[in-house]
Amino acid sequence: MEKGHAMRFDPSRTAVVSIHNQRDIIGPDGAFAHLFHEQITARNVVGKLSGLLDQARTAGATIIYTRIAFAPDYSDLVPNSPLLQLVQQAGALVDGTESAAIIQPLLPGPGDAVITNQQVGGFGTELAGLLESGGIDTLLIAGVATNISVESTARAAVDHGCRVVIVEDACSAATEAAHAASIESLGLLATITGCGDIQWDPAAG
Repeated sequence: MEKGHAMRFDPSRTAVVSIHNQRDIIGPDGAFAHLFHEQITARNVVGKLSGLLDQARTAGATIIYTRIAFAPDYSDLVPNSPLLQLVQQAGALVDGTESAAIIQPLLPGPGDAVITNQQVGGFGTELAGLLESGGIDTLLIAGVATNISVESTARAAVDHGCRVVIVEDACSAATEAAHAASIESLGLLATITGCGDIQWDPAAG
């Protein structure tokens, strides 16, 4: 199905994966605010994410946050991409600092999982283990940036065998054009939907 059609999800088999809700990435004064904040605001990404997460929690779905953070000396950062090199140059995303923390409006709830990693995408052995132990086969993915960490996580999840759904209106990139191009590409690998089309139904499996 495409965006604009209601989709039903069994909360017992579905996880919402929220990508990089950290101050340096989506905060108005973060290290990457000059890249992402205009579109985050224009698309109301924080509001959309907050509503998506609240509804999923109420339904009993699994909530998984991914965050990227590094040691103060960046000894665990592999600078194999321009983006990760920029992180180190900016002194950004240092674990344990407010800049690397999840922003207040999107704080995890008591039962939510938070995975910290050091790569661009959020899908790794820890996330795969959570899905396997929880009997989860469907992922609703949202966050920032659409064409970087969201897309990377989605592609890895598809390769892992998951059913992947991109919640398009709860994502953004540095530009609307970059977001749209990523969504068009992801449409060949995942289902594209919007927050208003998601329905939680235990009988949907």
